[in-house]
Amino acid sequence: MEALIRGWQQLQRMLLPWRCLLCGAAGGEGMDLCAGCAAELPRNHRCCARCALPLPLPAALCGECLRRTPPWDAAWAPFRYLWPLDRLESRFKFSADLAAGRCLSTMWQGQPRPLAQPQLIVPVPLHRKRLRQRGYNQALELAKPLARAWNIPLRHDVLQRQRATDAQTELDARARRRTVRNAFAVRQGLPLPAHIVVLDDVMTTGATLAECVRVLKRAGAGRVDVWVLARAPRH
Repeated sequence: MEALIRGWQQLQRMLLPWRCLLCGAAGGEGMDLCAGCAAELPRNHRCCARCALPLPLPAALCGECLRRTPPWDAAWAPFRYLWPLDRLESRFKFSADLAAGRCLSTMWQGQPRPLAQPQLIVPVPLHRKRLRQRGYNQALELAKPLARAWNIPLRHDVLQRQRATDAQTELDARARRRTVRNAFAVRQGLPLPAHIVVLDDVMTTGATLAECVRVLKRAGAGRVDVWVLARAPRH
């Protein structure tokens, strides 16, 4: 069976070679992204240790975390939401480009991960109306390969989005917090492990993730971390 799978994969590479989604050059092994473009994806090596906000120099706490402590216990964002990652993410999230999503998830798997491995990954849910419009939850699609690769249980039904919320792109941090307040609930009767990760694609102000973390902790979760593909710089 393994020989048959390898043969099929080789045939696929011959008939449908990998092509970089950004520049059109030959893609890397198993990915529609060339080595040059993959190297250009902006890593988030210098950031706030508490909220992963990109900074000129690493810091234990950024100014925002000093003013308002986030409810999560740790945050991990291996990339910054800048060119060219933002282009791939936009294509994945808004243009149904699942190949771009596979590239992003593959790149995510290749980054050094936190030492503390969670007992469960919970993707941020979409409201059913938004899910019908988009056809998939981008956070869940990013989470699936990570969970498989790292042997971490994944559940998409732990958090439920109780009401639809307006687009938050043009809102400031305070307005975003108001928008998502009481927007999430934990499924009733579901036992929660001691260490959970809430996973999303991009963190801007962190309002959505913070609300998810709060409801999980109120439901009995002990430690809740947040993992996002990319953290947006503060402008």
